[in-house]
Amino acid sequence: MLFDPGNDNNCIMLEDSQDFEAERARMLAQQIVDRGIHDARLLSAMSDVPRHRFVEGLYQKLAYTDAPLPIPAQQTISQPYIVAYMILELKLEPDDIVLEVGTGSGYAAAILSLLVKKVITIERHGRLVDFAQGRLAQLGYKNVEIVQGDGTLGHPACAPYNGIMVSAGGPKIPPALQNQLAIGGRLIMPVGRNRRRQQLSRVTRMGEGEFEQKSLGPVAFVPLIGREGWRSTSG
Repeated sequence: MLFDPGNDNNCIMLEDSQDFEAERARMLAQQIVDRGIHDARLLSAMSDVPRHRFVEGLYQKLAYTDAPLPIPAQQTISQPYIVAYMILELKLEPDDIVLEVGTGSGYAAAILSLLVKKVITIERHGRLVDFAQGRLAQLGYKNVEIVQGDGTLGHPACAPYNGIMVSAGGPKIPPALQNQLAIGGRLIMPVGRNRRRQQLSRVTRMGEGEFEQKSLGPVAFVPLIGREGWRSTSG
């Protein structure tokens, strides 16, 4: 029988084991370090976060492969390298406050939580809010706040943010997100007119109304749905 990521009966939580620890170490060495990422704080955080605890059932055995994987609500957990690269490009400091758009399973939020003071993460799918909250609580990540809503509008209540990480692709950078950046803060997001193919873009806020944008290369993310993103095809 094929595994159905939408079936809660498949949700078998495997415990940490030496096998998973070895796979995680191999992932870091071959997928992250060998591709040029050497930031000690980031590598330590990725070594501490058990990626297999953020996917379901049979997909846990594939958690440390060099690929995105399905999670509930027809979404995906991003490839480990792209998570690392996006976080690296934010150039975060321990006292920073970060906004993540697209909580997904909570994996990236868990990594971010080990690098900064506070993580606000927004997710539009109620099922994923519950999924991520459960994982993060079980694993003890306490400086993460999950908000259900339209991520393209950000979360003004906790702005400004030193970093904003958008884990879905939109046709443009949402103005609401740019305006919630602190001066000197960075936003990283996939941008493109194709709903499934984008350019990873980094925006740095240089001044009150001054932004600098740089393209970092081609990527493929799920669509960013919302008022300042794509319109939902499901209504």
